[in-house]
Amino acid sequence: MVGTLMATGAARLLRTSALCPTPACCAPYGSPHRLCGGCACASRGRRGHTGCCIRPCARAGRRSVAAPAERPALSWNAEVTIVGAGAAGLSLAAHLAEPPSDSGLRPSVLVVQAPPGPLRSPNRTWCFWEAGGGPYDHLLESSWDRLRVYGPDGMVVDRPLGALRYKMLRSVQFEEAMSERLLRSGVTMRQLTVEGVTDIGDEAVVWGHDATGMASSLWSGLVFDSRPPRRLPAARTTLLQHFRGWFVRTSKPVFDPDAAILMDFRIPQPAHGLAFGYVLPTSCNEALVEYTEFSPTALDGAAYRRALSHYCDNVLALGEYVVGEQEQGVIPMSDGNMSRRHAGRVFPIGTAGGATRPSTGYTFAAIQRHSLHLARAVRAGRSPARVQAPHSLRARTMDAVLLRALDTGRVDGAQFFTRLFSSVPAERVLRFLDGSTSLWEDIGVGLRTPAAPMLRSLLDLPLLPRSVPTSWPVNR
Repeated sequence: MVGTLMATGAARLLRTSALCPTPACCAPYGSPHRLCGGCACASRGRRGHTGCCIRPCARAGRRSVAAPAERPALSWNAEVTIVGAGAAGLSLAAHLAEPPSDSGLRPSVLVVQAPPGPLRSPNRTWCFWEAGGGPYDHLLESSWDRLRVYGPDGMVVDRPLGALRYKMLRSVQFEEAMSERLLRSGVTMRQLTVEGVTDIGDEAVVWGHDATGMASSLWSGLVFDSRPPRRLPAARTTLLQHFRGWFVRTSKPVFDPDAAILMDFRIPQPAHGLAFGYVLPTSCNEALVEYTEFSPTALDGAAYRRALSHYCDNVLALGEYVVGEQEQGVIPMSDGNMSRRHAGRVFPIGTAGGATRPSTGYTFAAIQRHSLHLARAVRAGRSPARVQAPHSLRARTMDAVLLRALDTGRVDGAQFFTRLFSSVPAERVLRFLDGSTSLWEDIGVGLRTPAAPMLRSLLDLPLLPRSVPTSWPVNR
């Protein structure tokens, strides 16, 4: 909701871009109100504003949420404030900044990002798949039309992707390009260490301090918050997908740049969960090589180094190589219900908003879909609360079954994924993992999985208590 709801509750949001015809009532706030449509303004011989503007009007006969004198010395204002300038924040801002159509408006947008330092997310790699060309193809590090999976016994499953391509995007290229695009579109970007986001009825406030330590607050009609959750929701099953990756360069050509290795189970498996190698070759001599685990807790630095060294030296047999950049991360794999609304005007997005697929950890493609739907809702004057969740109930239920089966050890993860890719076309598997398959296709994929342990895990779900996991790391 970008404008405050009218007293009758029937007002639409951002219906017109007309400015308040009685600007004196807005003077304490520094700029005229932008009306949401149907405003009963005092200058028209009717009662003053009753909540259709971004902020309550001084002439509406209502107490202001905060007197101007009480506000910090430095403040910015927008109809939409987005906290975080990563994939979720920048993607949503880009959709909101598109030129208005006949059926919608272009709200003013402010993107807040943390100053350079530990609060900013490190450089990372996002992978996704789509048919044909896409809007970010010019930013891709590489892409592939074939995937490989290696079973624990060394059996290789090499599959073409049909109409799909598996794409690799570096965050630094994406963020730089999107930031430049947003600035050209008139989106305001500010650096702020955010300490909190508060809904106060008529508007939402993002508050914190800037790089100099000066207190600052941002007042807007809507806030979308992409910061990772401080804790995960109560769940029946919670695992962590944790990984470290090395960008390696070898002295001899050892990689096949035409195929990515999605899962390589030719490595020692943990006592609880599963582990696999992941290779994204960008040339015959260069690749991102990752060690990944699905398990209850993350490893320490030494353990990741040992695992990666073993994989590079003994499994891939790279020979002489040099390690350049490194990546490390932790992704929640939980059947808990991520909050879709923190407060009346505050909405989580990205992983915090449920965009991460619990059974795989893939997030980027869901962020793109969800951002588009959120932006359409805002521009059309609908509440973001009415936008569907990033993943369907059916997909989340299947994820909950798989997580339970993996966590209990009823299903051997390495055998499960090897069998899945060997018995189902890779294009269909990827669409299944993305939640874009039909019910009948889901049933067909399900028939290729171990029936008894999966059914038992399904029957477990209604009987299991939910608890808040304690293994979610504070620094991600």
